[in-house]
Amino acid sequence: MRSDGDSWDISESVGVTAVGVAAMRAIESRRPDALFRDPYAARLVEAVGPDWARLLGDGVALDPEVERRYEPMSVFLTARTVYFDEFFTAAMSAGIRQVVILASGLDARAYRLEWPSGTVLFELDQPKVLEFKANALAGEQPRVDRREVAVDLREDWPKALRDNGFDSSAATAWLAEGLLRYLPAEAQDRLFENIAALSAPGSRLALNTGKATRPAEDRTRDPIESLWYSMEGRSDPRDWFGAHGWTVTDRRAAEVLTDHGREVGDTALPELDRHILMTAQRPTGDR
Repeated sequence: MRSDGDSWDISESVGVTAVGVAAMRAIESRRPDALFRDPYAARLVEAVGPDWARLLGDGVALDPEVERRYEPMSVFLTARTVYFDEFFTAAMSAGIRQVVILASGLDARAYRLEWPSGTVLFELDQPKVLEFKANALAGEQPRVDRREVAVDLREDWPKALRDNGFDSSAATAWLAEGLLRYLPAEAQDRLFENIAALSAPGSRLALNTGKATRPAEDRTRDPIESLWYSMEGRSDPRDWFGAHGWTVTDRRAAEVLTDHGREVGDTALPELDRHILMTAQRPTGDR
């Protein structure tokens, strides 16, 4: 369970969720019809230790128990990854050259995506998480000017970001992937306020959030959802950014997959419907 001011490394608490997401990326990447390729995901998971490496199965078949339990979530994570990869492609095509990944975890986009010359990418996360990733990917060169910002998002992260060279006068592509439910409601709204305050006209934001569809007692029994904060008193990010003048669009995860030719089975649909994928853009003429 979470507590105010808690911290973690990659093998405990919220850090564990980043390992699970990387494992799902590794599994998708080895499919012959993979919708994306992440050549770093398996390496990151294996670096955590042999117990985690077993999540990946034998390199050909996934561990049957892992597949049974997490297949619906894996389907969603594939859709989410595709959606956010395409978000960055569109942002770069629009001329944005500053990127901020909030709670970056084991995200490897700095290494695996193509970035235009002159792009600066900031990764924010707990110090121990960033240290782990640096050690696990030692010797690999990112494809972008990647800058680590070791900070807890419940602290004064805007100052830490500016101290590392962030330019608030330049349009920014922000990503909050799998983040919001790990923040208390008031911290979520502060995050939105800080993003809006730091965003020049033309900036874009992509995020996902979930719907409260399970009783509280069921969530506490789930090892992942027990790390989430309550939905009570939480703003819908679509409403929040829309009310602050941003143009908001959202998509169903199932549509992302079917648009890419991936069939979605009935067992995955309830999980897909629990999540919202959203993009918001601050108007270019906004002052």
